Amino acid sequence: MVSPPSLRALLAAERQAVLATISARRSGWPFASLAPFATSTSGEPLLLLSELAEHTRNLRADPRASLLVQDSQTKDDPQAGARVTLLGSAEPLDGPASQRAQQRYVERHPQAAEYLMLADFHLWVLHVTEARFVNGFGDMGWLQGDRLRAGLAE
Repeated sequence: MVSPPSLRALLAAERQAVLATISARRSGWPFASLAPFATSTSGEPLLLLSELAEHTRNLRADPRASLLVQDSQTKDDPQAGARVTLLGSAEPLDGPASQRAQQRYVERHPQAAEYLMLADFHLWVLHVTEARFVNGFGDMGWLQGDRLRAGLAE
């Protein structure tokens, strides 16, 4: 049985993920890139993205994305470790929600404070609709967004 607390621990332990978007320039081909992340108070991934980046261009054309987070402690045998692919739609944050999210992101990635001062960097949130979580052999399954958010919220 897939456990949201185990998933919460994985997201709390890791700081980087692979962001997969749908290529705007390459006729819908998948495009993956490295993306540091933090989580919102509701447990959804926060991404600091540059307007110059290919993945940002892709998200502006089609907001569907997935984020793969993997247990970095098992890099010698990655299939033995926990991992999750979060699926959802990404959107830039603005207004009061953005202030709190920026604070959370900078707490996780202090160097990001400098990026946030640049005009082309914006904080995005991935609104998760479902996730595929693997917590080891035989412990895997799909989680729907409402159950996932309930298990990840602080």
